[in-house]
Amino acid sequence: MVILDGTIVSVALPSIQADLGFSASDLAWVVNAYLVPFGGLLLLAGRFGDLIGRKRVFVAGLTLFTVASLLCGLAQDPATLLAARFVQGAGGAVTSAVTLGMVVTLFPQPREQAKAIGVYSFVQSAGGSLGLLAGGALTQAAGWHWIFFVNVPIGVLAVLLAARVLTSETGVGLSKGTDAPGALLVTSALMLGVYAIVETASHGWGSAHTLGFGGVALALLLAFVVRQATAARPLVPLRVFRARNVTGALGVQVLLVAAMFSFQFLCVLYLQRVLGFDELRTGLGVFPVSLAIGALSLGGAPRLIARFGPRAVLLPGLALISAGLAALGRVPAGGSYPVDVLPALVSLGVGFGLAMPALATLAMSTATPEDSGLASGMFNTTQQVGGAFGLAVLSTLAVARTDALLAGGTGEAAALTGGYQLAFRCAAGLVAAGILLAAAVLRSPGAGRSPGAGRSPGAGRSPGVRRSRGTVVPRG
Repeated sequence: MVILDGTIVSVALPSIQADLGFSASDLAWVVNAYLVPFGGLLLLAGRFGDLIGRKRVFVAGLTLFTVASLLCGLAQDPATLLAARFVQGAGGAVTSAVTLGMVVTLFPQPREQAKAIGVYSFVQSAGGSLGLLAGGALTQAAGWHWIFFVNVPIGVLAVLLAARVLTSETGVGLSKGTDAPGALLVTSALMLGVYAIVETASHGWGSAHTLGFGGVALALLLAFVVRQATAARPLVPLRVFRARNVTGALGVQVLLVAAMFSFQFLCVLYLQRVLGFDELRTGLGVFPVSLAIGALSLGGAPRLIARFGPRAVLLPGLALISAGLAALGRVPAGGSYPVDVLPALVSLGVGFGLAMPALATLAMSTATPEDSGLASGMFNTTQQVGGAFGLAVLSTLAVARTDALLAGGTGEAAALTGGYQLAFRCAAGLVAAGILLAAAVLRSPGAGRSPGAGRSPGAGRSPGVRRSRGTVVPRG
């Protein structure tokens, strides 16, 4: 539900503009007002989950998200909707920041954890794809208000179930990381950075606006790193970055998500503006990606990770994604969906279904129970920053290429296709760079070994068993 709300409004924007009177320049903020706080608060919220308890943070964020969703649906003017969307993004960040940390803590055994991370990966990817389908269906059938109202009963049910099912945690205590200046620095840096990126569509990459806000964001981020190195109780202990699997996995994720976020946006535009699909057909057109992701992340990927290790599963998954994007880089202006698009989508879905659970496993491989919320927050933060940056860069390249072709006398459909082709090829290159980074830096923690099991003697291990070559064998 949280991920879905980042995309569900996209197809409803024309209806929202007509009903509430948004100007063309302000309309993009219906999306951006959600993304800026979402990207900015993930790291802070994840750390607070470790300090005061992940269940408490999860329920608080979900409650905030649900109330804000109701306010979004009731909005009668642009200012109210944008304010509610900002609060909704904050609630979404607080909720999702601790989710992966809760998964690896609740499921310490290797096979259970692999399955749980597979479900987590599927839910994330399905939320993005279903947003396009659900947004078109709800807007056409009931009006744009219902893309927000639908969250309310789901959110209420989720809060009740969380209160009943999840085990309460006390956390390690605020005294372990109450670094208020650090919290202010990192939150301001991430929000300003995401803001600078999402506004490049209006101001351009070389504008004073983009360079100014981007420069301030980098300066604040540098000040945060210096603060964490010297603070008595740092918000983010820098030791977490010493593990090569953590830093390597986060780097690979930036490249992967930059490519995949851009693919989803640009593929929708190709289907609608070149092949002439309506909103509902577009949602159905990209749905095979979610089906393939579900089939792999819920079934094959956990078993493969348990047997061969996450690194061995990640590399072929990334290769399939790069191949799928390269195939989309050759789609013709008069293309056929079954011939030119569907095979690439299947390759992308299978590759992402393999890669994402493996990447999440590697990113969380050294997280202790005291740091799992922080690790989860970092994993989600790199997703948001990488996605926003990749989409801004690749969509700019696509527009520039299209404009150049139009200026040279190329027809509109061919010019649009040329722009999308360039962006898809660049996205394939980003994933190829991710393959090189993964091969050089990442090391599999071992097939059949829990990512959370090796941080203390006997952690995550059942009594009376020993391990032999990654296999659990009864003692004696």
